[in-house]
Amino acid sequence: MRAPQRDRLDRDFADELEFLTRVRRALAWMLEHAQMRVATGDQVAGDRYTAERLGRMLKSYAKELAEEPDSPLYFGRLRFGDGPDADEHRNQSYYLGRRRITDDTGQPLVIDWRAPVSSRFYRASARDRQGVAARRRFGWTAHHPVRLTGFEDEHLDRGEELGTASQLLTAEIERPRVGPMRDIVATIQPDQDELVRADLDRSLCVQGGPGTGKTAVGLHRAAYLLYVHRRQLTHNGVLVVGPNPAFLHYISAVLPALGEVDVRQLTLDEVLGETPPRAVDTDEAARVKHDARMAAVLRRALYAQITEPVEPVVVPVGSYRLRVTVTALARQVVRIRVEDVPYGVGRERLRARMVAMFQRQLEAHGETPTRRWLDTIGRARPVVAALDRAWPKVRPDELLTALLSDPDALARAADGLLTAEEQKAIRWQHKPRSYKSAKWSAADQVLLDEIAGAIEHPASYRHIVIDEAQDLSALQCRALARRSAHGSLTVLGDLAQGTSPWAASDWHEQLAHLGKADSPVEALTVGFRVPAVVLAFANRLLPGLHVAAPPTRSLRTDGALRVRHAPDLPSATVAAVGAALEHEGSIGVIATDALLATLSAALRAAGIAVNAAEEDSPDRRVTVLPAALAKGLEFDHVIAVEPDDIVRAEPRGLNRLYVVLTRAVSRLDVLHSRPLPALLADG
Repeated sequence: MRAPQRDRLDRDFADELEFLTRVRRALAWMLEHAQMRVATGDQVAGDRYTAERLGRMLKSYAKELAEEPDSPLYFGRLRFGDGPDADEHRNQSYYLGRRRITDDTGQPLVIDWRAPVSSRFYRASARDRQGVAARRRFGWTAHHPVRLTGFEDEHLDRGEELGTASQLLTAEIERPRVGPMRDIVATIQPDQDELVRADLDRSLCVQGGPGTGKTAVGLHRAAYLLYVHRRQLTHNGVLVVGPNPAFLHYISAVLPALGEVDVRQLTLDEVLGETPPRAVDTDEAARVKHDARMAAVLRRALYAQITEPVEPVVVPVGSYRLRVTVTALARQVVRIRVEDVPYGVGRERLRARMVAMFQRQLEAHGETPTRRWLDTIGRARPVVAALDRAWPKVRPDELLTALLSDPDALARAADGLLTAEEQKAIRWQHKPRSYKSAKWSAADQVLLDEIAGAIEHPASYRHIVIDEAQDLSALQCRALARRSAHGSLTVLGDLAQGTSPWAASDWHEQLAHLGKADSPVEALTVGFRVPAVVLAFANRLLPGLHVAAPPTRSLRTDGALRVRHAPDLPSATVAAVGAALEHEGSIGVIATDALLATLSAALRAAGIAVNAAEEDSPDRRVTVLPAALAKGLEFDHVIAVEPDDIVRAEPRGLNRLYVVLTRAVSRLDVLHSRPLPALLADG
């Protein structure tokens, strides 16, 4: 490098260090100011509720600011030119970070990655500069204390564009993965950014192969929507639904790192209710209970509770005897049923119409009923008795207990919908003493939610992010659809990774079950995390999966793959883990449940500390987990033990193996004592 050029770079770097000092000083001032507001917040708020809410918000904000120095304060800089496409940003420069940082005068030093102008950092190119003259990426040390190590420039106005060839971008993408998932604000690609910034009212489905960042896109979209539409999302908010607790633990740090702590992150079981299942269905019973036809069976059983009125309703009021005839009452029952409202709404509508008929009769006598009188009439014993006979109250657990315990009731509700064999599969062999003593399975809880949703719509979220959505059954989709009836969805998944018995093979059908049939399906097919050599090996399985999922190609040219025959699997696993420990990063040992205990014991006997699936001890880099819990997780080094066992363990075992093989983001060891599955052996 020529001396003048080096001198210029040295001056630039010195300027950057000076700016970093200024930003750190500003952040310290923001933290001091935030802590002062925490101390005085209770004196500002007007009432107890407001004070508590304000206190929580201020404490959370102060905590986030205190933790900010542990991560880079910014990752990029935009410098605009003076062309017309620069708009109001002409000749301006902006530093981009995870949060906005201002000095003591309120002048922004770092802008939030979600700000509108930040999109140009991700999308501008030499072909479409969007007014950007130069883009700068910064390099930082990976460990605390965080230090600025350098920068990399792209002069778009000179036709320079590194794109994914950027050394700093590559280093950030390939950085060893230890602990929970990180945010990707420094590495968002143009196609990902378009999805992240999709409007709040737009539902979309992201079909993403392994390592394409679909989960990160969904989480960053949640953070973006909260930034842009915070007022709209304050009351009914954002929900993230994950497939299991291990997955939610893995992603738990992403949104807080982006400054968003008021997002609920739940498994579907937690969405449906906090009571854990106490019964286990047979495979056939679970399959039938999760089928879309069960919604019609349950609705038929629910509305069968409505009966035709057989006697009039008479209410004495002073010297009057007000009367609703059988014909008038029956007419209203028929009308309300045609109106197709939730069952509980229909019951209250029938009550209201009876009261209205009494009101008109009283007014015909020259009386003017008050609101209190109307409320009293609605609760009068004759009215409630008539209501209970014609449109009775229904408890979901009581109705489902009766349906699954009574062959005749089930046959009537399922006539023309379920076969005799399917009815037998879901029918209880032993009737509980009452609905209160019934033991519910996981599938039963979905049915209970379906009944409850038919009685009364549940509270709705403004936006729901659903990960691993390809594994949801039709009834599970309907449960989430009810909770987003007035909101939008970000649906994330990969059809090739569908492992449940009812996994989707087509996104449009799944979106219809989710209540968003017209939503677009966007495909992410470029992988940034899984090395090409690993992905190519796993892609050999795609022809056997029979799904319409496009293959994923990887930009990663590093990585390593070793496939070894090992008669003694525990010893081979110990040796593979020992070799992996010589590298940086996390290590995942993945096998069937039947092998896990043996492998864990062998590792511990060798003096290697291990985490179980839902543990995350920083002192233990090795996690041993069953193949069934591997979905959505990533490890720098994966050791997949006995693939043939994984395939044979379940009906969708080939899909499960595809998931396991694509958890590796640096190195993959495959250990087998029996022959490999044919598709892998033939490659």
